[in-house]
Amino acid sequence: MRIAVGADHAGYELKEHLATALREGGHSVDDFGTSGLQSVDYPDFAAAVGRAVAEGAADRGILICGSGIGMAIAANKIHGVRAANCNDLFMAQLCRRHNDANVLTLGARVIGTSYADAVVRAFLETPYEGDRHQRRLGKITSLES
Repeated sequence: MRIAVGADHAGYELKEHLATALREGGHSVDDFGTSGLQSVDYPDFAAAVGRAVAEGAADRGILICGSGIGMAIAANKIHGVRAANCNDLFMAQLCRRHNDANVLTLGARVIGTSYADAVVRAFLETPYEGDRHQRRLGKITSLES
């Protein structure tokens, strides 16, 4: 799977860890930054990753900031992005099963590294169920028009 990743300064270290783990797991990773701990603006990275996913250059996206909230808000402004802030396994599975989320946001100040690995795995491995959820997803998509 081709994964686009991005983070602000608060999420930089977790992004680096996850990018390495994803590559070791056989995924192709496009890193949209940031490249260090200096203060940056998270919407810039949310936009870059969101556009990569929306345009089909990446299958999924992962964004990390302090809480994951700002990244989710910003990424969801990109047409075609369904970003979900999930700092636990249940939410990561549910956002995929019911909402076909294509971008996962994480809070580096909320979640530990090893648990983040598990949440990312759940996000990437859980399929979208379709069926009764497709009607609702269609309504969400129509809101973008």
